[in-house]
Amino acid sequence: MMKFILGKKIGMSRVFQGKKAIPVTLVLAGPCQVAQVKKSDKDGYQAVQLSWGERKKITKPIAGHLKKAKLKSTRYLREFHVDSESSYEPGQEITVAIFKPGDQARVTAVSKGKGFTGVVKRHGFAGSPKTHGHRHDERAPGSIGAGFPEHVFKGVKMAGRSGHTQISIKNLTVVEVDPEKNLLVLRGSLPGPRNTFIEIQAADTASSEDDKVKDKS
Repeated sequence: MMKFILGKKIGMSRVFQGKKAIPVTLVLAGPCQVAQVKKSDKDGYQAVQLSWGERKKITKPIAGHLKKAKLKSTRYLREFHVDSESSYEPGQEITVAIFKPGDQARVTAVSKGKGFTGVVKRHGFAGSPKTHGHRHDERAPGSIGAGFPEHVFKGVKMAGRSGHTQISIKNLTVVEVDPEKNLLVLRGSLPGPRNTFIEIQAADTASSEDDKVKDKS
């Protein structure tokens, strides 16, 4: 059975291993319900769709979709590819107990939004000299192109909205698991502010199709 679950970031803390303090992030994960099982002969690929959370009002299409799995409400629906769908069935509950300390996990979440920022903060530009008669434009981007062809090429690093981007961090170690409280303790930091919705997969089951992946190994 492949390991994946949905949850939200609670906040950071620390645990002690001997005399060493380990920074950790607490995650409220699950319990999730299987909303749909996709099969290769019918859907063209094998995947499991998880449901987590509750919402007071849901649309009729979502209500009809959940009715097949005998679910009443959901806040989040996410799909995970699996090697075999035979271990899953609609309505099945998945808890944090599928993980164990020492597992390597990959977390996907939306990073903190920082609003409109300049090139120094957004792209790490060094800025201009601070002294020796330089003008008062220490944080300006400088040249954005040559005189010809008289337009700015696509992809030039400039000021703009920073953050609020989906980011995946892989190889995060599971430090502790508390099935009674649905808590998962991961080593290190996770993207986004508190209460951010996150997806957690075991590192050996995660696909490598994400655009932005940071390695914490």
